[in-house]
Amino acid sequence: MEIIKGGVCSAKGFSANGIHCGIRHNRTKRDLAIIYSQVPATAAAVYTTNLVKGAPLIVTKKHIENGVAQAIICNSGNANTCNANGIEIAEKMSDLLSKELSVKPEDVVVASTGVIGQPLNIEPIANGIKPLVQGLSADNGHYAAEAIMTTDVAVKEVAVEFSLGGKTCRIGGIAKGSGMIHPNMATMLVFITTDAKISSQMLSKALKSDIQNTFNMISVDGDTSTNDMVVVLANGMAGNNEIVKEDEDFATFMKALNTVNVTLCRMIAGDGEGATKLLECSVSGAKTLDIAKTVAKSVICSSLTKAAMFGADANWGRVLCAIGYSGAQVDINKIDVSFKSKKGTVLVCKNGAGVDFSEDIAKEILLEKEIIIEVNLNDGDYNSQAWGCDLTYDYVKINGDYRT
Repeated sequence: MEIIKGGVCSAKGFSANGIHCGIRHNRTKRDLAIIYSQVPATAAAVYTTNLVKGAPLIVTKKHIENGVAQAIICNSGNANTCNANGIEIAEKMSDLLSKELSVKPEDVVVASTGVIGQPLNIEPIANGIKPLVQGLSADNGHYAAEAIMTTDVAVKEVAVEFSLGGKTCRIGGIAKGSGMIHPNMATMLVFITTDAKISSQMLSKALKSDIQNTFNMISVDGDTSTNDMVVVLANGMAGNNEIVKEDEDFATFMKALNTVNVTLCRMIAGDGEGATKLLECSVSGAKTLDIAKTVAKSVICSSLTKAAMFGADANWGRVLCAIGYSGAQVDINKIDVSFKSKKGTVLVCKNGAGVDFSEDIAKEILLEKEIIIEVNLNDGDYNSQAWGCDLTYDYVKINGDYRT
């Protein structure tokens, strides 16, 4: 298993592009993306749990009921959510792309991200389809990653290379996510491609299993969005024997998928709106996996803890507070808490009570860009991780000005 350069075009047979078509007023920002497979691919997806769902999700869910897709189109700048003609616009997007690519309309995944409740004009998309397709290239995955961004500061893409039955396979992905990030699924837009051959049933099983410990363990601001999904396309062009059951090849594929997903999770959490720090809560010693996950999520979601991390304040009481209201059945008198970064580790709580530590050393540790909050429950063998970011002044500023 090796992390390699590239994103959604790392796997054989995939190309991509991203352009500015005019949805967004800022002409320096790309706002329309495409990902294309030379051949029809096995497809799987997971969607937001929000009852308010964007029209593109409804269309995509219908399109990939048969487990097949060949292209993805995504616009930024407008969510196409809560619009009377939303379904019509989403279907029109897939129709326009299908004609230009000569693929079936039902083999197109449609996605949108941006402002909710604002009508989406199809005209700039219609005008942009031809140049978008004409620019398809295995070298333009980065453009697609740029085109799906909204308040994101950084492009998010990763790829890994691995072997299945002696055949070299690759999985690559791009993501967008900065605000309205909160479990459970989904928490952003993620598009993943692979040239491994795997049945739609096993691909769906792999994705639904992995997100429980990756994308469902991120929180930036406690808001679960309306448009978010994770989509995986597997075109089989690596030439491996098809994965149709839980065997050694499936385990290898799961490991590769998890590597991509964890990397994207960390990128999303670290690029939270206004964020200056990536936070990870690492929980060990839990009686059950559910307890470990519940505690990790509660700590990473705590606004007071996030604010303390912004101020490099080793206020460990806020961590204990978040554990206490999480609903997890834990023995508070057994809990240890430490703060860790590349500057070192400081133990701040032992057996549920404070210990003497240097505030100066703790501050130096917490001034780093990546902070790990280590929680040992000392009550079992299960562990879990969750990811988030600090809470800064800029978060309010960004969201106060979002529409204007």
